[in-house]
Amino acid sequence: MAARWERYLERWKTAGLIEPSPAERVRAYEAEQEKTQRFRWPVVFAIGLGGLLLGAGVLLFVAAHWDTLSPGERFGLVLLLVALFHVAGAFAAERFSVLSTTLFAVGTISLGAGIFLAGQIFNLQEHWPGGLMLWALGAWVAYALLRNWPQAALAALLTPMWLSGEWLVATGSWIGKDKILAEGLLLLAISYLTALLPERETPIRKALAWIGAVALIPSVLFVIVSGAHSDWRQFSSSGIARELGWIATLSLPLALAWVLRRDASWMNLIAALWVVALGTTSLSSQPNESLLLHAWRELGPYGMCALGSIGLIAWGLMETRKERINLGVAGFALTVLFFYFSNVMDKLGRSASLIGLGLLFLLGGWLLERTRRQLVARLEKHNS
Repeated sequence: MAARWERYLERWKTAGLIEPSPAERVRAYEAEQEKTQRFRWPVVFAIGLGGLLLGAGVLLFVAAHWDTLSPGERFGLVLLLVALFHVAGAFAAERFSVLSTTLFAVGTISLGAGIFLAGQIFNLQEHWPGGLMLWALGAWVAYALLRNWPQAALAALLTPMWLSGEWLVATGSWIGKDKILAEGLLLLAISYLTALLPERETPIRKALAWIGAVALIPSVLFVIVSGAHSDWRQFSSSGIARELGWIATLSLPLALAWVLRRDASWMNLIAALWVVALGTTSLSSQPNESLLLHAWRELGPYGMCALGSIGLIAWGLMETRKERINLGVAGFALTVLFFYFSNVMDKLGRSASLIGLGLLFLLGGWLLERTRRQLVARLEKHNS
């Protein structure tokens, strides 16, 4: 509603119907009204949790009575559940916007359950990525109609899930398919994380940044282990398809970064080079390889993760983003911890290893927290 009245206000000001000064007073008054009507976080938390519990309870109720229903009753129940939440969300839109947004999100989540249950009811041909495609399409349609961040977040999650499923089904037992997928997901997480820019802090971009922050570290671990079980004597079936996979896994996240960041997306291109370099550390060992390559496979992941953490911190300082600094510091701490457990601890005695681990937690944690606070203070000083 706010976007609509602002559009009308701008139109009236351009047409000369009202002067700029009254227009600014109207805008200030409406902004003050939005502040007073804004919901506190306990209310938002309670409604969000209630939506999750409601959806879970409905799904459990359906699962408990599923075997006693006929195919027609099952399909009718699936359609009812999908429609019920959206209709309830439409009724609550003018009265309670937060509740309406929650009900619409539960309705889109129920759509996924309905798609897969419908496939089970009618024994449709098994191609599970097709169900994800329909679910993602439903989320995109809901986002186009509602323009709220839960639908955007669902679309941002379901679309990569669909594309990943199509890739896994199409490649079958190819060697290296997991490595290509892992690098694409990591680069996509970086594109999501860096969606927030100065003067571009919308709820949708914040949701994307949260998804990227949660997925970043697991995606890094996925890249590191993605090639660990590959046998050097086996080869993929098609070199052309493999090249197309590499092109897609790099170009799609970079294209999204350009849409979100425009001229600032050159930093994502540097991040793509880092992702490719990190992926080389996951290649399995080969007979008669040089000591340099062996050292790269053993120590390269730690060096690349440390470099990536420092780069993420610098990126946060450059674009005044506190969450990137915090995430970079956490990534650096995890890198040091993993290096100690895998390369240092087993070379020491039991008591020495425990003493070293204690010092690492105490001194290292203190130094990292001190550095993090200094960086955040510098950022806040720059913003002020």
